[in-house]
Amino acid sequence: MSAMKKSIVGFFALRIPMIFTLLIVAVIVVIIGNFLIVGGGHISWEFLSTEPRNMNTEGGIFPAIYGTVLLVLIMTLAAVPVGTITAIYLTEYARQNSWLARTIRFAVNTLAGVPSIVFGLFGLGFFIQTVGAQIDRVNWNQTMSQFHASLEARQSPVAGGKIATITEVQKYLESSKEYDWKEQISSLSTFPRGTEARVNDDIVMRFMDDKVSLKWGKPGLIWAAFTLALLTLPVVIVSVEESLKTVPKDIRAASLALGATKWETIRKVVIPNSITGILTGSILAIGRGAGEVAPILFTGAVYSLQGLPSSLSDQFMHLGYHLYILSTQSPDVDAVRPLQYATTLVLLALTLALNFTAILLRSHIRRRQITS
Repeated sequence: MSAMKKSIVGFFALRIPMIFTLLIVAVIVVIIGNFLIVGGGHISWEFLSTEPRNMNTEGGIFPAIYGTVLLVLIMTLAAVPVGTITAIYLTEYARQNSWLARTIRFAVNTLAGVPSIVFGLFGLGFFIQTVGAQIDRVNWNQTMSQFHASLEARQSPVAGGKIATITEVQKYLESSKEYDWKEQISSLSTFPRGTEARVNDDIVMRFMDDKVSLKWGKPGLIWAAFTLALLTLPVVIVSVEESLKTVPKDIRAASLALGATKWETIRKVVIPNSITGILTGSILAIGRGAGEVAPILFTGAVYSLQGLPSSLSDQFMHLGYHLYILSTQSPDVDAVRPLQYATTLVLLALTLALNFTAILLRSHIRRRQITS
């Protein structure tokens, strides 16, 4: 090969990839630099630790930070175990050409290509309107059984079909020491014919039957996390499956030859040797899920929140959704642009921090495996 041909090959093999790499790095530096210049000066302890005020145009973003971290943690706890179990089944148990294995892989590949907004609609329809609503209905039926028993008690003004006013029923329920009927008392105040209407126990029960208390059948943190877990599941499954395949078959055969069962081999040999791959799947899931907004639009995120979610059924603020609202719904977009850039920096830093924590854990486990 002539010197000119060698130089041409070397240019295409080394110089062009290096040029494109430098261009990509330069674009990233320019983008982050722009964020730092416009929004860096707005980041302060008050901005990071206080609640939003005045239609999210003032104050801080602490509820959004808290909600994002909590959402990502619950999503990871939901997606990684399910994805790992699925990958173990596909790698260790399923025959590669079986219809079940092919069906699972087809489903995983299909999920990987579904738009994120579709996951949000699925979460609304399945988790909230089906699963959550059914849980609320079961809980409500149990509550109504206790409520009917209270109405049938001897001291009840409507016991045995007697007639009483709604006010008398409310006073009786307020005096109950066994149950707290505050919600039911409040519902009875909206009785169509007023609180002085005369009713019996059947009329009260028919009225209350439609007043199902929504706790799980509404958008909440748990349903948003489960929706994101479905979104990131293909990433986890593929990552863990590839990691399991890197464990040599000879090690598995040696474990089985020494008398270990298949499950003991998986638990004590295969999983410890592929734990770094499982953590890699977690890292990829965190990176994918932390910045997603479309799946949580219908499943739990809110525009503004003064307090913090105290249970899994509560709604929450999210940095990505907060940024979307600032960019599209703010009454003065130019005035809040520094807030947009500062929020973007916090979201990037938070995602990097979560990923970095998982990377440090993976590196620590890898070092322990090498030294042992």
